[in-house]
Amino acid sequence: MDRLKDFRAEIDGIPFSDDAATLRIKSRDFFWFSPVLRAELEGRVADIVVRPRDKRDLLRVAAAAARARLPLTVRGGGTGNYGQAVPLAGGVVLDMTHLDRLVRVMPGAARMEAGATMLEIDRALKPTGWELRLHPSTRQSATIGGFLAGGAAGVGSCTWGQISDRGAVLSVEVVTLEEEPRILELSGDDVMRVIHAYGVNGIITEVELALAPVQPWAERIYAFPSLAKAAAFGKALTAADAIARKLVSIHDARIPPLIKRLSPIVPAGSAMAIVMVSEPQAAIATRLAEMEDGECVFERSAQETDAAAFSAIGAMPPLYEYTWNHTTLHAMRHDPTLTYLQIRYPPDNDLAVIDKAARAFPDDLITHLEFQRRFGRVGVSALSLVRYSGRDPLYKMIEKLDAIGASVSNPHTCRLDNAGWKRIDAPQPDFKAAADPFGLMNPGKLVDWPAPDTAVEPPAEPAA
Repeated sequence: MDRLKDFRAEIDGIPFSDDAATLRIKSRDFFWFSPVLRAELEGRVADIVVRPRDKRDLLRVAAAAARARLPLTVRGGGTGNYGQAVPLAGGVVLDMTHLDRLVRVMPGAARMEAGATMLEIDRALKPTGWELRLHPSTRQSATIGGFLAGGAAGVGSCTWGQISDRGAVLSVEVVTLEEEPRILELSGDDVMRVIHAYGVNGIITEVELALAPVQPWAERIYAFPSLAKAAAFGKALTAADAIARKLVSIHDARIPPLIKRLSPIVPAGSAMAIVMVSEPQAAIATRLAEMEDGECVFERSAQETDAAAFSAIGAMPPLYEYTWNHTTLHAMRHDPTLTYLQIRYPPDNDLAVIDKAARAFPDDLITHLEFQRRFGRVGVSALSLVRYSGRDPLYKMIEKLDAIGASVSNPHTCRLDNAGWKRIDAPQPDFKAAADPFGLMNPGKLVDWPAPDTAVEPPAEPAA
């Protein structure tokens, strides 16, 4: 039986591509940030890319894949970093970007289709006086469904926490991968069944999110004499509940020289803070910086900030595109020997452990911190740059960081249950059994889940 031929027959009339160039492009994300994943995932491609135009098309595709027993990998903007969008077993890549409607807006909440990009969602919401609470630095191309399936936090997390915080995601509509697909509505705690699950247990089609009031966000860059002082400022600003803030991003003095547009702005040898605050309160944020010997070296008004983000006007892109994992992107363009680690510091003594980690790896760890809230507490995570010298030294660094009290979520694996504190929660595998009974969704991303008989074995991790 030719399963792919049967699948094509069932999706007749739905747009698809199977040329080599499209298959390669649509079978990739930013896994190449990791030299380990680059060796493991390069060359893995789908057999076909399908682009449903609406939910009716999507239901036909899901049914056809289930009947043909073809593996299926859901794709949004392809902006993830861990190989979530890479089809380890070939089969179907489901491109969701045509399902991009804003379904409805209510006071304090909105519902949208999963393929809508987060910049366009905010563009549509802005006249209503509301905006998304969180977005990644890849706001321009990341889809909301992809963010829920593969993300965790982002710009806005310094006030609103993470997508896994109760109340952030109000409901999620999911299509099952069965011969007769079902449309399921998950709400309350049940949304966690598909949040950050890499699309292994259902096709997210619509999401309903809590919103935030639009603020006149202004941008500032502050220079500090040391990382310790910059980090102390970051914690103080994040803890200042009276200040409306959207971004608190702290960078080791070695980072500004790696970023072409920021290098002339930040004095040599200075640590850096990139922040977004409500414009009427920007002077208060500057005063907090000055208390840690900080100096404002760049400022942009709320009007100019909006023009940069929504209209690409101005010489400087939106500053959030130099934070979160965009920092890694800019640094690797400058120095391809760099990679990164994701680290969460303990909230009770985060500044002390940050200093301890920096001292433990004075040459190979370049600290980049993102202050945020997590389940109601001020916290800080790192997307620190690492000078890569092989898999074994990298994993020894991870072990040592864990030993000194820093929790590493390993970005050098594409498997959910190998990723440290980012490991999936118990209800997700149980839900997979119901929503994906044939084990066809993104196979290979769960180590302990059997792959379908159409799948190849996931590749072994390469040696150092």
